[in-house]
Amino acid sequence: MKLKGLVAAGIGLLVSVGGMTAGAGEAQAAPTFQMPFPCGQTWEGQTRTNHSPANSVDFNRANDNGDPVVASAAGKVSRVANTGSTSYGRWIEIDHGGGWTTRYAHLSSQKVSVGQRVSQGQAIGNVGSTGGSTGPHLHFEERYNGSAVKIKFNGSQIRYWGTANYTSKNCGGGDSKNPYTAEQACGDGYKVVDSQGLGSEGRVYLLYNKGNGYNCVVSMKHTAIGKKTAASAFLEVKGEKRVTDSGSFSYYAGPVKKKAPGKCVKWGGSVGSKSYTSPFEHCGS
Repeated sequence: MKLKGLVAAGIGLLVSVGGMTAGAGEAQAAPTFQMPFPCGQTWEGQTRTNHSPANSVDFNRANDNGDPVVASAAGKVSRVANTGSTSYGRWIEIDHGGGWTTRYAHLSSQKVSVGQRVSQGQAIGNVGSTGGSTGPHLHFEERYNGSAVKIKFNGSQIRYWGTANYTSKNCGGGDSKNPYTAEQACGDGYKVVDSQGLGSEGRVYLLYNKGNGYNCVVSMKHTAIGKKTAASAFLEVKGEKRVTDSGSFSYYAGPVKKKAPGKCVKWGGSVGSKSYTSPFEHCGS
């Protein structure tokens, strides 16, 4: 079994054990939930009958500690809590309306606050091993009227019971047909640390390579795939000159790379008419 972290039975103190299965009417009312990870990433998800609640899923991939966790669907943050060394540890709940909520547990950090509205694909925290966990992973739940139900991504139910691989289509503007991921564009050793949606046109990503200390920025297209259209990507290390890749591209702009260990960076880019510029942030990430 590849899963590194298992959820302690203490979670049962917070949630109802063994949630119900949504009926046909409930399923029609549910948001189109996507994976709680950036577009194009592949994660191993495990379900098991002795999980608490049973309908939840644990996600893992290699060296995942600190990886970004994103909102499965748009909504309003209803809980940001910390149970310490037991149960969920650091966790977040998002209310999607109509009785539907999602929960994200064992986080190493929480980037949102109660009452904040978030968009689908927006970064809300990072994978960790807080609470009743034996190793880094994300514990994820979809809930209807307070009970955990069997999870669906993009309208399809995940595997019950067992382990399967799932590729995220959480692209900030619908299902992306781009054959490349940000990690493929930047190369071996780079992992996504942040991203920002560019409407339905694309998403810009910031990545980091712990092995060589380089950041990488790439703007991935979600429309006009394979056709050359306007896009750009830039990266600026504080105190240094900005580097930009701008032009007409078929799949993505970039990658733009600069060495920045222990330094703050400003990053962003554009696809079509949509653009994004970050503040100086991720100092030392």
